[in-house]
Amino acid sequence: MAESSMFPKTKRNQVRRLPKRAEYRKDAINKIIDEALICHVGFVQEGQPFVIPTIHTRWGDTIYLHGATVSRMLKQVQEGNPLCIEITLLDGIVFARSVFHSSMNYRSVVLFGTGRLVDSDDEKLRALEAMIKHIAPGRWEQARKPNQKELASTTVVAIQIESASAKIRTGPPSDDEEDYQLPVWAGVLPLQLQALEPVADPRLEEGISVPEHIMQANQTRPEVSLSPKGSGG
Repeated sequence: MAESSMFPKTKRNQVRRLPKRAEYRKDAINKIIDEALICHVGFVQEGQPFVIPTIHTRWGDTIYLHGATVSRMLKQVQEGNPLCIEITLLDGIVFARSVFHSSMNYRSVVLFGTGRLVDSDDEKLRALEAMIKHIAPGRWEQARKPNQKELASTTVVAIQIESASAKIRTGPPSDDEEDYQLPVWAGVLPLQLQALEPVADPRLEEGISVPEHIMQANQTRPEVSLSPKGSGG
């Protein structure tokens, strides 16, 4: 496999606990990033660690985040401080015959990098478009676009992924051999994020029906591109 398709294993990103679950292929890592609706950004300010949940989108090896101009997290990014971004998708609860081997099936990634301020209105607008299309495909085309005042009050940052790894658990429980004879149910309870029936805004004008893109929100979200040549599709 080509080196460019892998994140090199280093002291920073190496999975040490249960390394057989580690994954360093960019396509596998990107798939987890793109499926997740939120990420958690870790940074240190004046010796105090912080972890902040936020919305994200990805273009190549770059993660885009946004927020208010006064955001402490985004100021850390703008200053070029090192960051750690974590994402976890929970796929199931693993019921083993013993408490010790009970577990969860999951897909997680840990990303490391530094960022920059997006100071171009064009790139900022395309990043915001990609974020909306990431969490709500079809919404960008229907809702009002940000005006100049809203763009000015919103900070967008781009974080180059310098290093990353994923850790994935799948399959049934792994019990001790002697425990397989115990009269205890064992297996996996699958879990998934599910969209429920939309709840209309109490102030919604009469006659406006739920749009198709919301009714299909539980289907697979399309990939979003932040092509420099135009808006993502």
